[in-house]
Amino acid sequence: MLILGIDDAGRGPLIGPMMLAGVLIEERDERILKEEGVADSKKLTHLVRMKLADIIKDSAKGWHVVSTSADQIDHALNNGINLNTLEAMKTAEIINKLNSGKEKIKVIVDCPSTNTRAWKATLIGYISKAENLDIYCEHKADANYPSVSAASILAKVAREEAIEKLQKEYGDMGSGYPSDPYTIAFLKKHGKRLKDTGIFRTTWATWKQIFPDAKQKTLEGF
Repeated sequence: MLILGIDDAGRGPLIGPMMLAGVLIEERDERILKEEGVADSKKLTHLVRMKLADIIKDSAKGWHVVSTSADQIDHALNNGINLNTLEAMKTAEIINKLNSGKEKIKVIVDCPSTNTRAWKATLIGYISKAENLDIYCEHKADANYPSVSAASILAKVAREEAIEKLQKEYGDMGSGYPSDPYTIAFLKKHGKRLKDTGIFRTTWATWKQIFPDAKQKTLEGF
């Protein structure tokens, strides 16, 4: 049997893209991934993730990474598509890419929603061929399943590489997360100047707090 693990990285930052990765493996190869040290990417160092990413790509039957830019996230949210639905669409994109429809595949997704059943139904609506799929949407799947751990590593490495490119172009912006003081300092200093570059998620509350729009400023003046 084939197993397709899927996970995201960069869902919460206000700078940079959200990455989703899928790793398609033979069920028997789960043991190999474990022996190589594949685990939840959050528990691994950057250097270990980089090393394991190469091993995963070499040993997997297939893999695919999808990037969703900050600009694309803003566009979706401004048009009534919430982040959970957007992630379902991108997850389906990975499944459609890696699913030939010829073999039985167990799909395991680290579910981004508290309501796993409803999110799974949304996901299935975007899958082009689901007849050969057994789909499981679970919380903490990245810690419980080697295939999802592998996907979390590829997604995390892709996110780190994307931030590295942005830093080379725009300067030190920290991790991109609202909890990072370097990110907040970068946002306050360069946010207005770089607003139209598409690197910021301007729909995020942190952005709106630092740069309230003209209407908000007018209301605050009364």
